[in-house]
Amino acid sequence: MVGITKVFPGVVANDGVTFEAAAGEVHALLGENGAGKTTLSNILTGLYRPDGGEIELYGETVRFHSPRDAIDAGIGMVHQHFRLVEPFTVAENVVLGDHRGEGGRAILRPASTERRVAEISQRYQLAVNPKAKIWQLSIGEQQRVEILKALYREARVLIMDEPTAVLTPQEAEGLFATLRAMADEGKTVIFISHKLHEVKAVADRVTVLRGGRTVATVAAATSTARSLASLMVGREIEVVRPLERARSLADVQALEVDALTVAGDRGETAVRDVSFGIRVGEIVGVAGVAGNGQRELAEALSGMRDIEAGGVRVGGRLLRGGDPREAILAGVAHVPEDRLGTGLAPSLSVTSNVVMKTYRRRSLSHGPLLALRRMREVAARIVRRYDVKTPGTETPVRNLSGGNLQKLILGREFEDDPLVLVVAQPTR
Repeated sequence: MVGITKVFPGVVANDGVTFEAAAGEVHALLGENGAGKTTLSNILTGLYRPDGGEIELYGETVRFHSPRDAIDAGIGMVHQHFRLVEPFTVAENVVLGDHRGEGGRAILRPASTERRVAEISQRYQLAVNPKAKIWQLSIGEQQRVEILKALYREARVLIMDEPTAVLTPQEAEGLFATLRAMADEGKTVIFISHKLHEVKAVADRVTVLRGGRTVATVAAATSTARSLASLMVGREIEVVRPLERARSLADVQALEVDALTVAGDRGETAVRDVSFGIRVGEIVGVAGVAGNGQRELAEALSGMRDIEAGGVRVGGRLLRGGDPREAILAGVAHVPEDRLGTGLAPSLSVTSNVVMKTYRRRSLSHGPLLALRRMREVAARIVRRYDVKTPGTETPVRNLSGGNLQKLILGREFEDDPLVLVVAQPTR
């Protein structure tokens, strides 16, 4: 990719970026939120057309007019925001758009497709049920489906945008082994990540973007996490050791969960007889491999899912469950694992998304009329305070990068001064 430039209204996402990756290597792409990594990847996969520059693939200049052109050229991508059809099964999503194999048949053979997907799943240790509907899967399981899609199409160039965001360390290590095996077969893997230790563990070379421009390309083996971080932010990073101190917690329960039982999307019991309490000022972590009830638990606590049995109390107030507004009024804030699908409305503006939970308040409305100026002021304050990179508060949130989407959601939830904050996969 030589001199790639891409301009959106009010934002230069890529400014003359030059990027080169060799066959048989894992090449990491680093940069802060809004550095232009995802935009560059979307250009390479045919989702965007560059405003300037050229793409060369194996020595030949290519022009992609659509994602199908890129797929036919052997380029695949695991997107940060998944491209899956929720009513379809895992197997149907894997073959969707593949006009060279099973997907190109006039009549699909479900059993054959499911068997092939199961074989790939087992080979690369990406456990997922080929017959399951996408809407029934957790975010972690949906990401495995995206990886399976690329592996099924046997892409020569595979771009992975933050692929380990919802994987456990053990799953990430397994993925790294898969990526190295693909590179050993002569394929090119472009690995986009914010996690410097992952880059050191899997990459051969690293290209750093800052402000939409290429800063440097260095060998991963001779780089340190500190030197890479300095390239990302444009200054030397001072490592400060955090002070370790014991905190005294008030003996006041902010959240009480008693024998909670919740059903999953497929009718099975996802959460069974779970009990715990969280005191004011306390942070409690919930760990586990994706698909073991974490999402259902978070949705039950935030009122998004019905409670089959047991109870949830917030500040001593018993919630009946299945009512998000009730949970919000009780002081529950929720950062869901699915930013665009659940946390935000992609086509609405930054302002509309910021006030989505609070527009009924007197400070933001007068009877049936919205106080638009006040709403914009609230949105502008959150954008400044949480350093959300956006052309303006009226920009549709679908145009924001993944990191800026997360900062926008966190800012919205923090601003309401919640009693309980439920956060699912916050670093995704």
